Amino acid sequence: MPTESKDSESVVPAHEPWKAFNVRSQHRMDTKRDAVLQTAAKLYLEKGYHKTSMSELASRLNITKPALYYYFRNKEELLVECYRAGIDSIEASLREAGDCQGTGLERLRAYVESYATAIATTDFGRCVPMLDDAELSSPARRQVRDLKRRIDAAIRANIEQGIQDGSIVPCNAKLAAFAIAGAINWIGTWYQPGGGLGAEEIVSEFSRLLISGLAPRS
Repeated sequence: MPTESKDSESVVPAHEPWKAFNVRSQHRMDTKRDAVLQTAAKLYLEKGYHKTSMSELASRLNITKPALYYYFRNKEELLVECYRAGIDSIEASLREAGDCQGTGLERLRAYVESYATAIATTDFGRCVPMLDDAELSSPARRQVRDLKRRIDAAIRANIEQGIQDGSIVPCNAKLAAFAIAGAINWIGTWYQPGGGLGAEEIVSEFSRLLISGLAPRS
């Protein structure tokens, strides 16, 4: 019987341990970077963008300012990344709502619930409607405003579909969409996690109030 030569044995490349180390190091850096970003979002929502300094952010994180600049170059970059994280969280929720099948009213309810959930449950989601996008660079500002237009267009399309299929009473779809988006965005100004109302209760009640006004009376 032929014997297997040593040359055919599997050998772990010498660089693999370093690769694993690099992956772990990258993971630790990403975790710390996320912590900086989450803390920045909280401060921006609590105090506003202009009143939040990098020194205060470093103090809140219990790190030095040079350490903070290792993860983000400046305060504007932090704001842009907060917006991007918020856009990602909102769009992830709305993609699920987009898969809903049914009448225009049913699709609108799913969309309202998903949007309200993104705003009420994440600081990043709240950043999108609550922070001033005029502070952003032009490319980032376009991204934020494109998202807002897509949200408005989807709400309006569902209302128009509902009017056509009879599940929503005839109304001005544009004004109705503005009213719904405005009401949901306003959650960010007064909702505080850990307060008297839970996020699920807020989402459920907002959905009921906003949708019932559009449903036909029996």
